Amino acid sequence: MKFVSYWHDTAPVFSGGAQGPLEGHYDAAVIGGGFTGLAAARQLAKAGAKVAVLEAERVGWGASGRNGGHLNNGLAHGYLSAKTELGKERAIALYRALDDSVDTIEALVAEEGIDCNFRRAGKLKLASKPQHFEAIARNFEALHAEVDRDTALLSAADLKSEIGSPFHGAMLSKKSAMMHMGRYVAGLATSAARHGAVIHENAAVTDRKQPGKRHELTTSRGQISADNVLVATGAYTTPNFGYFRRRIISVGSFIIATRPLSDAEIAATMPGNRTCVTSMNIGNYFRLSPDRRLIFGGRARFAATSDQRSDARSGQILRASLAAIFPQLANVEIDYCWGGLVDMTKDRFPRAGYHDGVWYAMGYSGHGAQLSTHLGMILADAMLGREDRNPMKGLEWPSIPGYSGKPWFLPMVGLYYKALDRVR
Repeated sequence: MKFVSYWHDTAPVFSGGAQGPLEGHYDAAVIGGGFTGLAAARQLAKAGAKVAVLEAERVGWGASGRNGGHLNNGLAHGYLSAKTELGKERAIALYRALDDSVDTIEALVAEEGIDCNFRRAGKLKLASKPQHFEAIARNFEALHAEVDRDTALLSAADLKSEIGSPFHGAMLSKKSAMMHMGRYVAGLATSAARHGAVIHENAAVTDRKQPGKRHELTTSRGQISADNVLVATGAYTTPNFGYFRRRIISVGSFIIATRPLSDAEIAATMPGNRTCVTSMNIGNYFRLSPDRRLIFGGRARFAATSDQRSDARSGQILRASLAAIFPQLANVEIDYCWGGLVDMTKDRFPRAGYHDGVWYAMGYSGHGAQLSTHLGMILADAMLGREDRNPMKGLEWPSIPGYSGKPWFLPMVGLYYKALDRVR
């Protein structure tokens, strides 16, 4: 078993990074070489801007290469909950932004010729308990009537042709998709560089000053100046960006991938070949990979660390969850086990905009694989003086009391959600 990201291990390595020390002045500096930063850099460079991407590791090293590979439309919340918290107008705008996000990726993949196995698969939100199906049905009725007609409510009987495990029904979101995340991020970086973005890997930003109109950025490879700065670091935001650290909760998400499955195993497990997520608070998400593996993930442990020891412990928990949902795969070999950090906000709504001289997009709360490319391009357009289409513009983002970036409270949160899953 390999303790590395399946997406990283089965994708070409981006080889178009700039070499040598950093120096000079740029129209824009993008901090973070994941989906958000690379999409923004590509958009800026296409418009003729001189742009630098500053990535502390290698492109796609963070959440962009450490996720389940889903491109699901829909919100982290139910639509009814989002409408209560945000109001109907913003809830619809955010929902449609997630729809548009999948369209944006599909168009970009086609335009740039990125070989990443993009496919409209549809997503199943699976009811793990009878009362969960009742809640899913109520949410479906409002969503289907007000926002998204490309949805369907499936009964337990309907699911027999979709998934080889007993659930109590599901909502099908037909617009959702999937792709190979490693191939996509390598292709996105290559396209950004082809359009003129200068991508610097292993260039951690250690300081930012703004003595006048220009930003001065110090990195591990030298200094540059820029007229605009976009912070797109999510869960990997460093202490020198304290405003965001006080608002972003870094939570571990862990994933395993089986050996390639046989035709018979796929027919008995995932005949519908969709992306799936269960309705438990501490639930699981899963899909088939392009080479027929079951990629199975979840919040196995409420921790803010991801290393081989942590990932191995989480992998054992995920293996038990996999066997509980799919007993027919209880003894299947696990080829990959990896983890990473996802950037959560307290209310689980993403944030994007402009604060204290810098642009930012983060807090995707488990929906960044699809939304990040779209928001990166939207912020790039705003920097270029184009129409500001940011669906989160003006949404308050208070800091978390007593919090400075180290989520000491995660174990207690995990216990709380485990208790909820036991009683409802």
